[in-house]
Amino acid sequence: MTLREDFMRILVAIGIALAAATAAAMTGPAAAQDHLWRHGLIKAKADAGIFLMVSTRDFAKKQGLNLKIEEFKDDQIALKALLAGELDSFEGGPQGVFAADAKGADARILGCHWIVVPHGIYAVDAIKSVKDLKGKVIAVSAPNSMPDMLARFALEEYGVDSKDVKLAAVGGDRDRYQALVGGVVQAAVISNEYEPTAPKSIHLLVAGRDALPNFLRVCMMSSAKTLAAKGDDAVRFLAAEMNALRFALAHRAETVALTRALIHAKPDDPRPAFVFDQALAHHAVDSTLPLPMEKFAWIQDQLVKAGKLKAPLDLKSVIAPEYRQKALALVDGH
Repeated sequence: MTLREDFMRILVAIGIALAAATAAAMTGPAAAQDHLWRHGLIKAKADAGIFLMVSTRDFAKKQGLNLKIEEFKDDQIALKALLAGELDSFEGGPQGVFAADAKGADARILGCHWIVVPHGIYAVDAIKSVKDLKGKVIAVSAPNSMPDMLARFALEEYGVDSKDVKLAAVGGDRDRYQALVGGVVQAAVISNEYEPTAPKSIHLLVAGRDALPNFLRVCMMSSAKTLAAKGDDAVRFLAAEMNALRFALAHRAETVALTRALIHAKPDDPRPAFVFDQALAHHAVDSTLPLPMEKFAWIQDQLVKAGKLKAPLDLKSVIAPEYRQKALALVDGH
């Protein structure tokens, strides 16, 4: 073999090696960053550090995802965006999924992380009991949203017909809080984040966690169409969320600081720390994203009783548990 032939053989070998290395890189984590996952959630509030921890510390990037998060006024708008193909997933109350799927939609529940509602019915001083709400205006959100259903279920729990009150859709938590403080309504379903700064004329009438222990605040939802096309990405997204939630719950100072930064809270604003401490005290957040079938069944029964569903759905057709199971295997430390 001539010197020229040896040289050409070496060049060919180097070329093959470089091609293999390039192919490996393209199929590895770097190339995986092109995997865009579009996620929606309700506009950041005093719990933002928990909800949006996944957007920090490369939780999504480590799973090979390019995560894009969009905030919405309420979860019903996010659900519509999901079904329109504008999102790959969103988080909100599961009751919207039941209502949508009953009409032929293909929304699927992947797992739930905020399993105890921090909301409650707050009222003016003159209202001392739930029965005092008769004839009064209660600020809620869109029909089938968590605030709307919480109000209806709580009223029923205390023997008050929802027809005896006026449920007014007043947007997000801040809108409802301002309507209550401004005297536009006499009661409102709002998050406990307003409790430490509310005027003394406002008090907690009913805590959602006490009146409705089976109510779920937030679950992760996708669509059957998205899962069929991007199932592996769905698994990695859930794994990223699990890791982020676990980190958030174990790092109070960092989570509270992230909340302050996201909502531009002043250093003396008590809400971020209050909300975090309440979440831990009541075991409100579960980083494993469980699928509590008994709670789904209860929520569905309430929807049927309220006339929001004509008949119960097969719960197995509404959930997609296999993605959560695969995600658990990807979580750090497992």
